[in-house]
Amino acid sequence: MLMNRKEFLKKGLLGTGIFAASTVLGKVVVNNIDELEPLDIIGFNHIPNTKSTVMNNIVLHKADTRGHANHGWLNSYHSFSFANYYNPERMHFGVLRVLNDDTVAPSMGFGKHPHDNMEIISIPLDGDLQHKDSMGNVAVIKKGDVQVMSAGSGITHSEFNNNADKEVKFLQIWVFPNKKNVNPRYDQITLNPDDRKNKLQQILSPNPDDQGVWIHQNAWFHLGNFDKDKTAEYKVKAAGNGVYAFVLNGSFTINDQNLQSRDGLGIWNTDTIALTAQTPDAEILLMDVPMSV
Repeated sequence: MLMNRKEFLKKGLLGTGIFAASTVLGKVVVNNIDELEPLDIIGFNHIPNTKSTVMNNIVLHKADTRGHANHGWLNSYHSFSFANYYNPERMHFGVLRVLNDDTVAPSMGFGKHPHDNMEIISIPLDGDLQHKDSMGNVAVIKKGDVQVMSAGSGITHSEFNNNADKEVKFLQIWVFPNKKNVNPRYDQITLNPDDRKNKLQQILSPNPDDQGVWIHQNAWFHLGNFDKDKTAEYKVKAAGNGVYAFVLNGSFTINDQNLQSRDGLGIWNTDTIALTAQTPDAEILLMDVPMSV
């Protein structure tokens, strides 16, 4: 069964993600296709409340405080406001707009739907996800792959579980681009898991000639898989960037903050981040992104 993704997004989003107006830069990020209202961009855009812990330069999102929608065929957790989940404290972290932790039932998915002016990254965690788009791309991505789509001036695509007998689990991540109305593009790569054993593996950057996929934004993503008590230091790639860490499995300590599976931690105004795995087979995703749109 294929669902109308445009209607799903519009039903409860009401302007929380596709338009963005910067109070600092006076610029507007516009998605004409989805016809959503403007959103004020306020840096990391967090207002303290009982569901977040905000410190001088850190915001902590525990896994059980995320938005949740279980539609039967789709079970989705939202780190930031999305669809029916609206939380004014969780609109975005800098240019990181969407971080959805999705599980799709066998043979289910979204029918053809439009996007524009957004960088869309999919990271499968289990199972197989099929993609078709208006550029003629037909592909299946699985665990170990990373997919990127620059929606640019406008694109339509569909995505659904390629298997009739098992679920597909994946992260869908949206990043505001630094260029509008570029030519749409699609890419996917297969990663070598050995390259992130007890270290951080770059999977995304702004440079087409660098490791991983690339996007139209001054952003870098890294994956790491660590044995217990192993450590790593991450150096923020660009001035004005912050890092949003998302734990995929196990637990970590990052800058003295204890994180469990699916916890998120945003850090800004820092040059380095120190992490220590607290459990065996601990996995983490680091997203190094500009804090201003």
